[in-house]
Amino acid sequence: MTTSREPHAIAERELCGLVNGLAQQIADHVRERAVTLGLTAAQATALREMTGPMTMRELADRMSCEPSNATFVIDKLEKQGLVERRAHPTDRRAKHLVLTPEGAALRERLLELLVQDSPLGALTPEQQRTLQDLLKQALTRT
Repeated sequence: MTTSREPHAIAERELCGLVNGLAQQIADHVRERAVTLGLTAAQATALREMTGPMTMRELADRMSCEPSNATFVIDKLEKQGLVERRAHPTDRRAKHLVLTPEGAALRERLLELLVQDSPLGALTPEQQRTLQDLLKQALTRT
């Protein structure tokens, strides 16, 4: 016997499977591109998310990880001369993460690689915006 909720539960399960599958394809894509640049997937994600000076907490939020994990990644990037920690302009307790010229150049190369054969590349820009809007809407309900 089926309940009135079962079709909705099946549809949600299938949708969750698709979202998880897409997330895995994106993660695999980032990992493959990162390796070609001598980076880990986490380092590539950090570089991708560094759109300007930001705190460790801001970066961790963008990377969807704990600040301690982001710190580990940034320590490695700093040792490679790709990122610098600088005094925060308004909060003397915080540091700003800033890309070095080498880090900015590597980030640009990474962004070029990430758009090549991207799992989202089959979607038009309009479809990508629609998907983005729908995912944002779903995420704000939680």
